[in-house]
Amino acid sequence: MSETLTSSPFVHGPNSVNRVMLQVVYALVPAVAAYIWFFGWGVLVNILWASAVALGLEAAVLAARRKPMRPYLTDGSALVTAVLLAFALPPLAPWWLTVVGVVFAIVIAKHLYGGLGFNPFNPAMVGYVTLLISFPLEMTTWPAAQAPHLGPLQALGYIFTGDLPAGLALDTISGATPLDAMKTQLGLERTVSEVLRQPTFGAVGGAGWEIVNGLVLLGGLWLVFRRTISWHTPVGMLGALFVIALVFHLSAPDQYAGPFFHLASGGAILGAFFIATDPVSGATSARGRLLFGAGAGILTYVIRTWGGYPDGVAFSVLLMNMAAPTIDYYTQPRVFGHSRE
Repeated sequence: MSETLTSSPFVHGPNSVNRVMLQVVYALVPAVAAYIWFFGWGVLVNILWASAVALGLEAAVLAARRKPMRPYLTDGSALVTAVLLAFALPPLAPWWLTVVGVVFAIVIAKHLYGGLGFNPFNPAMVGYVTLLISFPLEMTTWPAAQAPHLGPLQALGYIFTGDLPAGLALDTISGATPLDAMKTQLGLERTVSEVLRQPTFGAVGGAGWEIVNGLVLLGGLWLVFRRTISWHTPVGMLGALFVIALVFHLSAPDQYAGPFFHLASGGAILGAFFIATDPVSGATSARGRLLFGAGAGILTYVIRTWGGYPDGVAFSVLLMNMAAPTIDYYTQPRVFGHSRE
């Protein structure tokens, strides 16, 4: 009797790189819609511009490396990097700022290390941190939720020419982010309760930011439900951030904002579900992902509270990217039949 042997794998899962990447983009659509509603059309202009630049750079680098174009351009990885970077940038960031960020994300952080699957650092966060350190003024000019917003063509004109409509000044449509406002006001010896009574803030976080972050959370939970990402890293990151913020808030409620403020303001939820869960630059084991997320959450709080930047998500993720190989080394499950020695 003859037997036909075939090579593994015998069962193919439904996921592919392209499918996973597109699901990440779909999960952000409601948050982008809310972002436009509260802060204007600049975020959509940035996303479209960053996506075009990222795909162009991806094609150029692939050609220089003599790699096939179609499989890499259609895998969605460059698109996701562009969308995440643009989502994190100020909506009225000038066009050249987006270009610089995408160059560092795609060329330096991704292809310099060998392309998708070989990058030790999250590409979008490398681009973001590069801009934050190099161009602090442009990176801190954010539209205010209560201010008049530019229309689609007006936002497009300002981003590419720097010209505002007649009668509008940049100071009238921009303001500090909730985290920046809280950090600055606490430095002036005001209490947390006094700061939260300002019109910049809503029920627990920044006005408008609460809704945007809530929809980011829903998108992240949808990714967990679809098993596009695992729950370990988000739970570790948001749980650690919640606990450490709660401890300091209970010890000195006038000096330290509460945990819900830290979750509803800034990029903590975005970082937990969409950035720290990067399967290439993050930890791989279940315990490792919990530790990876917890480390990112603690570092985020430390940087926000005592560091020089209002939000520390990007820095914390990159620092934990450096620690991911060590975390994996000590948290890999024991192979059946082998001792731990």
